[in-house]
Amino acid sequence: MVNCFSLKYRLILVFFPLLCWVSVAMAQPLQITSPNQKISVLLEKQVTDDLWRLSLHYHNNSEEVAVIPQINLGLTRNDQDFSTALSFVKASQPKPVRDQYTAIHGKRSLCRNEANEVVFTFRNPANSTMNLIVRAYNDGLAFRYEFPDKGGVFTIINEHTAYIVPDSTDRWLQKFDLSNEGLYSQMNNAAAQQNWCYPALFKVHNEECWYLIHEADVSRAYCATKLSNHDKAAAYKVTLPAPYEGEGEALPSISLPWKSPWRVIIAGQLADIVESTLVDDVSTPSVITDAEWIKPGKVSWNYWSDNHGTRNFQTLCEFTDLAAAMDWPYTLFDWEWDAMTNGGNVEDAAKYALSKGVQPLIWYNSGMFKWITATPVDRMLTHENRMKEFAWLKSHGFAGVKIDFFLSEKQYMIDYYLDILDDAAQFELLVYYHGCLVPRGWARTYPHLMTYEGVRGAEWYNNNAELTTTAPAHNTVLPFTRNVVGSMDYTPVTFTNSQHPHITSYGHELALSVLFESALQHLADRPDGYNNLPDAVRSFLKEVPTAWDDTKYLDGFPGRDVMIARQKGDVWYLGGINAENKEKTKSVNFGFLKAGEQYKLTLMADGRHDKTFETQYLVVDSNSKLDVKLLRRGGFAAVLKPVKF
Repeated sequence: MVNCFSLKYRLILVFFPLLCWVSVAMAQPLQITSPNQKISVLLEKQVTDDLWRLSLHYHNNSEEVAVIPQINLGLTRNDQDFSTALSFVKASQPKPVRDQYTAIHGKRSLCRNEANEVVFTFRNPANSTMNLIVRAYNDGLAFRYEFPDKGGVFTIINEHTAYIVPDSTDRWLQKFDLSNEGLYSQMNNAAAQQNWCYPALFKVHNEECWYLIHEADVSRAYCATKLSNHDKAAAYKVTLPAPYEGEGEALPSISLPWKSPWRVIIAGQLADIVESTLVDDVSTPSVITDAEWIKPGKVSWNYWSDNHGTRNFQTLCEFTDLAAAMDWPYTLFDWEWDAMTNGGNVEDAAKYALSKGVQPLIWYNSGMFKWITATPVDRMLTHENRMKEFAWLKSHGFAGVKIDFFLSEKQYMIDYYLDILDDAAQFELLVYYHGCLVPRGWARTYPHLMTYEGVRGAEWYNNNAELTTTAPAHNTVLPFTRNVVGSMDYTPVTFTNSQHPHITSYGHELALSVLFESALQHLADRPDGYNNLPDAVRSFLKEVPTAWDDTKYLDGFPGRDVMIARQKGDVWYLGGINAENKEKTKSVNFGFLKAGEQYKLTLMADGRHDKTFETQYLVVDSNSKLDVKLLRRGGFAAVLKPVKF
């Protein structure tokens, strides 16, 4: 049996165990292995440059794949360096991490935080201590830095963490932008050198082994970061925010004792990537003691079809009626609600929504940037303003707030995100962020944080003609990248056109309601777009959940196609899309179903052309297979309900 922690050494010093550790570390790597023994992590010192490094390995059957052959380590504070000339002091006894928790929303309701953990202790030449906490998970690696000493306030001026990626590695990367609303580009080398967004997806050359790099559990004690290979093409370095014109200090200030966010690498097969909850697993448990008020659900939204729709009381009433007719629990009042005319004001609109059994959500400008003047502007910026505004919202029956325009990953902005969540919880208000970073595990800590934008979503059909042609492939990349790490407010499922048309089929659009996970799923089309659908499709959109008990990756490849099954109770929902400009037939294997039971399948697939559906009703079980035809840029959705005898 392989131990979770092993030492391979050339020198045994029986009477000097600590010296033995030091000698061992200098000569041979220290290793920690995941509970299922598929992931192993090695710590070793490179004698040539006096630096400590990790490496990540994946064991697929009898073969071992070097996933990331080198991960550089270290931090530099304004007072001391913790990257070079570090002396190894000790390694803790391996500790099993065994934790189960329930998630209100996300890809899985019962999550398991299971790993093997070792704490490696180092001292620098000034005799100051730094710990490296390493966890080997069944689906990857997480590590963080710790300064255990007490007292003192310091600045982190550089983090030296860097993932060394061989040039032959395939990669899907998004150029860094503060809104995180770019497109992922597929590359098979490191020719491009710039800043990159999280998460970043890689495939080991000629191996069925993938990994996704991200970070988690970002707190007030640090900033969010990005990746950069500016200095060395093969080294994707964790990079601190840069100061922008007119702003103050960008570098994070820390108080001892201190722990960094987790550096997270999800690794394995594509199923391991898509199904992983690792970003939430390593994050701080929920601070909400009574969460009965946190209710995921679908939302009607007028902005996509009418950018100034919230100015018009009658438009809001129409979208409230849509939500009521479709049994959706929410409708959103987007920007400019403070300028509403044509029959009523925002309080009248809220009263109307509540009379229809629909809870209103409402938009705010973060107020952080003078040059963004979309109204209302200054109602979220201070604690005093928020408490006043949240009390007003609660008195008028609002269920939650959408807050827009953060556009920074600096420590002060992290404070602002978390201040909003703390204050909103006091009034039992749901929160979701736009113009923001991508998830960092906060949905576990603050489960009333329902979703984030941080994605190029359907709103971009309003901005320019680009998404018309890029959406088919883009939609098949997101389940392997952005949506892996948390809820994603893409605002999907549009059958009519906004300012620029889409070329995805109706089946493709319907499938997005399953493929894209978001606790608040804003279905973006106008009322006619849903009212004119076939009965089976309308019924599907009434019933499809936005929070899931389980998620299963079925098939796909980023940029080509993808199929995912998600479970709620004893019902399964399927979504599949095709990005390519050619028809194809995909075979659905129902092995994920409970053995020995039959299920009634309602399949809504592409019809004769891209604006029609073909609906089939079948009975299947776990041994069944079904071939589904997808048009070019097409798709399908399905629901499977157990047959009751």
